Amino acid sequence: MRFFAWAAAVGGMALACGAWAQGAASYPVKPIRIIVPYTAGGSADFMARMIGQKLTEAWKEQVLVENRGGAGGNLGFEVAAKAPNDGYTLVVVNNSQAINESLYTHLPFELKKDFAPLMMLASSPMLLAVHPRVPANNAVEFTELVKSQPGKLSYGSCGVGTPMHLAGELYKFLTHTYIVHVPYRGCSPATLDAIGGQVDAVFATTATALPHVRAGKLKAIALTTSKRTPAAPEIPTFRESGVPALKDYEVDNWYGLMAPAGTPKDIIAKLEGEIRKIVSAPEAKQRMAAVGIDPALSTPDELMRQLVADIDKFGKVIKFAGIKGD
Repeated sequence: MRFFAWAAAVGGMALACGAWAQGAASYPVKPIRIIVPYTAGGSADFMARMIGQKLTEAWKEQVLVENRGGAGGNLGFEVAAKAPNDGYTLVVVNNSQAINESLYTHLPFELKKDFAPLMMLASSPMLLAVHPRVPANNAVEFTELVKSQPGKLSYGSCGVGTPMHLAGELYKFLTHTYIVHVPYRGCSPATLDAIGGQVDAVFATTATALPHVRAGKLKAIALTTSKRTPAAPEIPTFRESGVPALKDYEVDNWYGLMAPAGTPKDIIAKLEGEIRKIVSAPEAKQRMAAVGIDPALSTPDELMRQLVADIDKFGKVIKFAGIKGD
């Protein structure tokens, strides 16, 4: 009897494993949902919709993009955290969530515990641009100007707690300078006020600010990323600007994908492989370049390392600047 009980148990386990393997191999068998925790129209939404369209074409299963904006992205992540971990719910993550880890004291989820990394997708570079009247043409001249006039100059950002805001505060932290921060409800109004002279400078995405730099309405000072962008290879980064305090400066406005914790690793691997092909395709690169986005593909482990590093970096800047989210 013990033998038959043991054999039945082993047989049941084998059947279960076989069924699981078959299910993973046939994934997907129903629609996939990609949650974008921001409003429609931004870079995160663009990436989700491009990938969703191509996944639908490749797998013949509908991929639905669901915008769940609110609370700096936290609302969408709360929805994703409560979703089944079966591979049919993904969420777009960017470094705003790394900022939120320090900005908000009572989050309804734990980013590193409740989510599994899928991959990094892309980067939307940011730059510091100034009004033409500002007597500075590069980071060295701008830093000397700011140091000579503490509190006299102002910079606009795309909102409190955004990567653009943290880019400005990290610059101040590293250079020991003081520039007045003026937050806006988005990059476009911040950039327009820099053009109009209401603020002296702006930290914004290249997609927003670069057309005005090209038109001579703003002067580009430096990129916040570690490498130059193909969209504007002539603009140097802060790292190569010649300001010693900025030799390690980097704030990247990146985008990736995560899934609820416990999502099967083979499903994550299947998603990663297909999405990597999508983003690497010439058509996708052209579409991304047209809106100021650079491909920045990575593995799940690399995405998690970047997230942890940004949580640590932004936590220090938020404490230094005294920024409050709740």
